[in-house]
Amino acid sequence: VCECAFCIFPGKQAAAAEFARVLRPGGRAGITDVTVADDGLPEELGTLSAWVACIAGARPARQYVELLAAAGLRVIHDEPHCDAIAQMISQINARVRLLCMTAASQLTSAGVDAGTVLRYAGLARQAVADGLIGYRLLVAEKPET
Repeated sequence: VCECAFCIFPGKQAAAAEFARVLRPGGRAGITDVTVADDGLPEELGTLSAWVACIAGARPARQYVELLAAAGLRVIHDEPHCDAIAQMISQINARVRLLCMTAASQLTSAGVDAGTVLRYAGLARQAVADGLIGYRLLVAEKPET
């Protein structure tokens, strides 16, 4: 199982190859991850902060399928879950707002710029609403030899 991490791997081909290497024939890898539209993201979501938020390194779902296929894995299940990422963004927004009200000094001392976090959360929420960001479950299988 790879939960929301494939998009942050700098070498996605190497990661897919490693999935294929460690699976036995007939073994399966479950991957859930952020996806983006074919045209990519708005420029303001391609920043370092967007990398930290697991958005900037995301790919269109079809590219994940292609990466897995190139590594010798066959995607046997592909299921969108865009509602899950919208809910996650709402939870982040709510938690940051709560921290601003209850622990603002701790945020500041930790170097967290809550305003920037909230701005990116708003941009991400709009990108989800516009169909530019999604979330998918992929199950890939290593073929029997």
